[in-house]
Amino acid sequence: MNKKLVAALSGGAALVLALTGCGGGDGGNKKLDDWAKKVCDQMQPQVKKIQDANRQIAGEQSEQDSKKVQQTDSAAFQANVDAYKALATGVENAGAPPVKDGETNQQNAVKALNGLSSAYADLKKRIDALDTGDKAKFGDALRNISTDISKLGGQSDDALKKLQAGDVGKAMVKQPGCQKTSVSPSESKK
Repeated sequence: MNKKLVAALSGGAALVLALTGCGGGDGGNKKLDDWAKKVCDQMQPQVKKIQDANRQIAGEQSEQDSKKVQQTDSAAFQANVDAYKALATGVENAGAPPVKDGETNQQNAVKALNGLSSAYADLKKRIDALDTGDKAKFGDALRNISTDISKLGGQSDDALKKLQAGDVGKAMVKQPGCQKTSVSPSESKK
């Protein structure tokens, strides 16, 4: 019942990991390294929250009880609301990276992350309002929600890519909090 939703959420996790899994290289710019440390130190726990929330949804793919699906999805969406908001705050509080167009890229990334937080808040309201008594209507509504989740990745992808481009990405990848972890959203640890 929930496979499309899981696939869509995988895209959201990939979006955040794109921010945290930048290309390698040596910077040498102390100010830029300090900026990357500020962002990355708070990033890892938020990425973990997003991954954990998406794993919860993946773990309930075969769940037939609509009420349990609704509760799990609602909790996962709230976790994503909080995590994306915290990521936006962290990028905002770090200030603009000391590179060309740093302020614009930072503002765009904050806007994109806040947009994701708001979008997940809307999805949570929608899932909470669903009637779990009619499995067919509930399944259709889940498909609509998963379609909307798929759209979220494209809306924010460009701003996040611009933030982590060039020297900024090189500085970020050196920070432990921004190193990509090899966790698949389809893995379920029970």
